[in-house]
Order: sequence, then C-alpha cells, then structure tokens
Amino acid sequence: MLAAAMALVLAGGCASRSGDVVPKAADPASYAAWGCERLFEESDAVQQRAADVAYAVDSRVGNNMIALGLGVTVFWPALLAMRPDGLEAEQLADLKGRFEAMQVAAARQRCGPAPEGMAPRRQATLPVAIGDRLVYEERTGTAQTLHALVMQVAVLRRDQIEFQIQLDGQNQPTAWRQDLVGNPVAVERGPLLGWRRLLKADLVLGQVLEGELFAAGETQGNARVRGQVVATGPQTVAGRRFDVAVIELFGDVPQPRSAAGDIAQGSTRLEGVMAVDRQSGVLLRLELRSANGDFSLRRRLQRVEATSR
Repeated sequence: MLAAAMALVLAGGCASRSGDVVPKAADPASYAAWGCERLFEESDAVQQRAADVAYAVDSRVGNNMIALGLGVTVFWPALLAMRPDGLEAEQLADLKGRFEAMQVAAARQRCGPAPEGMAPRRQATLPVAIGDRLVYEERTGTAQTLHALVMQVAVLRRDQIEFQIQLDGQNQPTAWRQDLVGNPVAVERGPLLGWRRLLKADLVLGQVLEGELFAAGETQGNARVRGQVVATGPQTVAGRRFDVAVIELFGDVPQPRSAAGDIAQGSTRLEGVMAVDRQSGVLLRLELRSANGDFSLRRRLQRVEATSR
C-alpha cells in the first residue's frame, strides 16, 4: 500500500515527500541526562506531533495519502504528506531534527529497542488500569435505540490502549485500539462509530480541531468534522477523576440511504459534543445529532468496574 502511495506521489509532479524535509540540527548532548524511558516517551510524542502537522498538510491538499492511522513507531519512513512549506515545513524540520538527536542519545546509552508495553510509572498516572470495565449507555440511530456497551482495558502499550468490546452482551471479534490522545488507530471499520485524527495532544481551551468520522460497519462513507475545545478541567465521572476536555463538534455527513439502500447525493448537517480524558484519551461522552441515523449517537460513560489490583 505504501509503495503504491509512493508511486502516486512521485507521479504527481508537483508534490514531494515530507520525508525529504531536511532536519533542523539538534544536539544529542541536550538529551544525555535523559533516561531511556524518557527518551522513548518523548520520541513518541515528537512523532505524534509530526504526524499531526503532516496530516494537516495532506488533508488540505486532498491527496489522502497518510489518513491510514499509521502507528507512531513506523511514522517517519511512511510520511507521505504533500509538499510542506512555510511554518509547517519549519515545524517538521524541527521535529525531525529532535527525533534524530534523541535516537542518537538512545544509541549512546545502549537503550535498545523501545518496549511495546507501557512503563509502570506511566500506567500509574492513568485513570484506568488493565482489567477495568468501562460501562457505557449507547443510543444509536434516529430512534435512539438503547444498547449496552462495555469496553474492557485489555492491553496498555507504550503508545496505545486496547479495549475488548462487548455489545449487548456479545463479545465482539474486533478490538478497539486507540492512541493516548483518544483517536482510534485501527483502520478497519468495527461495530462502533469512530473517528480518525480528530483529537490532538495537549487539548487547550479554544483549540480548533479537524478530522473524520466513520460509521459502524460498511453502510456509509466517511464524514468531515470540525471541533473546538470549549471547556477543560478536572471532573469526576463514573466515580473516577479525569482531566476533561469538552469539544463542540459540527460538520457535514452523507445523506442517509434510501429505503431501497441506494446512496443519496449531497450531505446533511451534523452537530454534537465530545468529552475525553486528556491523560489517557478515554472517551467520557459523545453525542451526535444528524438526519443520517448512522451518524446519530449518544455514548455516555455510566460507571467503571474496577479490576482487583
């Protein structure tokens, strides 16, 4: 897939890989006092910020080259955003330089490959733990049909949380994997409505966001959505303390299909609100209103059933 994308980029004539951005030199000695764990974590954070910049460029140009939910650890070799310039080119050059300097510092310390699992110190800072069951009220469609949704924390990776899903008492074969910002990272459609690259690290009041929504299953295309952070702060939800960001959402979604299943032309409006934990990306609340029932939803965290620790 990446090879095919590369061929399309090169054939375009007016585009170049952001992998060709010359790094802005950074001194590895600046990171000499950092331990391996800190180097791993900051390298992940730098790559995530670079991914956000590159995706914004790619989304604006409309080539859709990197909207595949690529994992952070393979990001640089696969970075195919279209010709960054100006401030975005400077940001990528700075981030790439810092990343390479940290790689040199890690090699000098003989850190070895980054571990897949989340460090215990980081796990202790999260509001959820392995085994915790997050119980949601899920209402879907224009009729707001009630479902029982349980997402159980199965794996805590260095840069991801994986949940096992139980919907209406049935275990689902597809797990929900998300980064620590809160964006799902699996590209295949599962049983739940999800989003792609909507959330960013360090959500702050007034910040403007942009991404995609994708409906559950295969019945609808993706929808463009924008958002703005309208509130932040600590809050107790379902008996747990979270650092909450509340985001107002609006955008356009495909028109609902006809009764015969035919795809309708044009789009219809969407509006809603999302609340997430800024520490872990855990979803606390998602409400979407649209004439298209595939994008009409209410998902609220009701309680957290703790695992024995």
